[in-house]
Amino acid sequence: MGKNKINMGKIAKQYALIGFLLILCLIIFIVEPRFASKENLINVLIQISINAFIATGMTFVLLTGGIDLSVGPVCALNGILGALLCKQLPAMNIGMTLIVGIVLSAAVAIVIGGISAVIICKFNVAPFIATLAMMNAARGVCYLLTNSKPVYELPESFLWIGQGYVGPVPFIVILTVIVLVVSHIILSKTAYGRHIYAVGSNEEVAKLSGIGVNKIKTSVYMICAGLSAFAGICLSAKIGTGQPAAAEGYEQFAIAAAVMGGTSLVGGTGGIPNTIIGIIAIGIINNGLSLMQVNSYWQKVAMGVIIAFAVIMDRLKIKAE
Repeated sequence: MGKNKINMGKIAKQYALIGFLLILCLIIFIVEPRFASKENLINVLIQISINAFIATGMTFVLLTGGIDLSVGPVCALNGILGALLCKQLPAMNIGMTLIVGIVLSAAVAIVIGGISAVIICKFNVAPFIATLAMMNAARGVCYLLTNSKPVYELPESFLWIGQGYVGPVPFIVILTVIVLVVSHIILSKTAYGRHIYAVGSNEEVAKLSGIGVNKIKTSVYMICAGLSAFAGICLSAKIGTGQPAAAEGYEQFAIAAAVMGGTSLVGGTGGIPNTIIGIIAIGIINNGLSLMQVNSYWQKVAMGVIIAFAVIMDRLKIKAE
């Protein structure tokens, strides 16, 4: 009986989020009819695609009860590294460029995600502090690599990753769908996914059950860093430059999207479908405010309100349980 109540509560919450999303779209369409234009909807999809990579990685980390504030600078850093590397190898075709981007993202995941995980797991430093340190270090490296200047004149094969289309669909959107589907399968259908939820629900019980808690934590920080790094490749390809100041504040978007969708800040609850709803909702809000020519500073205020609301709802949900 209790289990049925919990399941019904989850279903009701999911439908409530979808209902909120539909009402939000309707309100923005009424206020600003340009919102429903084909060009604008494609633009929204492209923008939320880049954020979706980061929010997906953040979901993995949040499910274990951690947090990663370094995702924005890691995104910018790998975008710069990818731009610099591909600029030196302009003869590469699209396939090779994509492979280089994936390999580079994996390397960044191992190094940066691994360092964050070691600080957290071996030295018992709070994830907030460890990733805050990594956030500042990664952003500093961005400026050192570029001497505070953007990386221009990137090859067409690199730009195609962020600007190319497969038929009527942007290539970056296809990549995002693949990542979201694979991530959902990992979290909902595999033993590894169940171990992630177990660590977030009760770390001590997970240890007693024989789960390698530190291994799980290390892996999720690497996944988060890797997806953020690949988002950097896509972002640099989309805007046509490697920017040291890119992805500023993206960690806020990722946390807000995941928590707004129902992923708990204390771990053990949430998933990719809910994060997708959060990503779309925030993407639509930002796009609607831009179309209505609302000052960018007010957009930051709106983001702050969304984060505060999401965290308050999360705390109320925990108390209710």
